[in-house]
Amino acid sequence: MTAPAPSEKALVPFVSVENMMRLVHHIGIERVLFELTDVIEADFRRWALFDKTPRVASHSREGVIELMPTSDGEIYSFKYVNGHPKNMAEGLQTVTAFGLLADVSTGYPVLLTEMTLLTALRTAATSAMAARHLAPKGATTMAMIGNGAQAEFQALAMKAVLGITHVRLFDIDPKATEKTRRNLEGSGLHVTACTTSQAAIEGAQIITTCTADKQYATILTDNMVGAGVHINAIGGDCPGKTELHRDILSRADTFVEYPPQTRIEGEIQQMDPDYPVTELWQVVTGQIEGRKSDKQITLFDSVGFAIEDFSALRYVRERVRGTAFFQSVDLIADPDDPRDLFGMLQRAKD
Repeated sequence: MTAPAPSEKALVPFVSVENMMRLVHHIGIERVLFELTDVIEADFRRWALFDKTPRVASHSREGVIELMPTSDGEIYSFKYVNGHPKNMAEGLQTVTAFGLLADVSTGYPVLLTEMTLLTALRTAATSAMAARHLAPKGATTMAMIGNGAQAEFQALAMKAVLGITHVRLFDIDPKATEKTRRNLEGSGLHVTACTTSQAAIEGAQIITTCTADKQYATILTDNMVGAGVHINAIGGDCPGKTELHRDILSRADTFVEYPPQTRIEGEIQQMDPDYPVTELWQVVTGQIEGRKSDKQITLFDSVGFAIEDFSALRYVRERVRGTAFFQSVDLIADPDDPRDLFGMLQRAKD
C-alpha cells in the first residue's frame, strides 16, 4: 500500500542554509541588516508582552548547548544553539543553530529554519539597534576586536544602520584579520588591519569585542578606554567568560537585555549582585535616557536573548512568504481522524 500524500496541515515551511543565503542575496545583506534591526527594535518596544526566561543551558568542558524559548502570546519560538570555541581548531563552526516558530493557539509549527547564518545576522542587527540609541551621534569609526565569524556582519550592520565609514580590525590570529579585511573589500568601508588591540581602538567611537575563548579574559583594560565611547561587548556570553576589565564597568553606564541572564553570563558576572544596569528596552521605549553626555562611556553587555531570535524568525517568515526560498517539510502527522493516529500508520504499510 502506498502511503498517503501529506496534507497541507502536515507541511511546514523549512528554510535551509542554501535558501537562507539565496534570500539574503536576493534582498541584499545591508538591507536585511537594516530591516532586521527595525524588527528587533519593534519587539523591544513591546517587551512586556513576551515570556522571559534565561536560556536553558547544558554546559560541558568543551562548550555549551542551549535552548532559547519565548512567546508573545500568539507566536511561540525557540532556538537551539551551541557555543564550542574548540571547534575552530577542528575546522568546525563555533556556533551552530536552528529555530522554530509555532502558532500558540494550535501548537502547530509554522516555520523551521537554519539559524547559524540567521544568528549572525540578528546578533549584528541587535548590536546596531543598541548603538543607534547609545553610541555617540555622528560616529564614523568602529574597532572590531576579534575577527571571527561575526566580524563582517557587525561591521556591515553598523554601516547600514549608523553610517559607519571606517573599521579598524585586530585579532590575535592575523589570518582572521586578513580574512575579514578581504571579505569587506568592495563594501564601501575603509578597513584598517591593526597589529594590537590598542592600535585598533585609536580614534574609534564604537568598540566591539567578539572573541571566542571560554575563559575570563581581559581584551580591554581600563586605560585603553577613553571618555565618550560606546562599547559593544558581545563575546562574553556564558559563565566564566568575559572580555573587559572590571574597572571599565565601574566607569561605564551598562545596558543589558535581560538582567537575570546577563548577571550569569555577561561582563557583569564580575561585579557585585547590586551593580546597576539599565534594561535596553527601557531606552528603546524612551522610559530611560541612554546616552546623556559626550563624555559618557556606554556599554552594551550583550549575551543574546530569545526575543531577538523571535524577531529574526518572524522576519524570515514574512520575507519567504510567496517566494521560492523555502521547502515544505512533512513534519506534522495529520490523520483524517485526529483520534486515529495508529490507523494512519497502518494504512502506510507496504
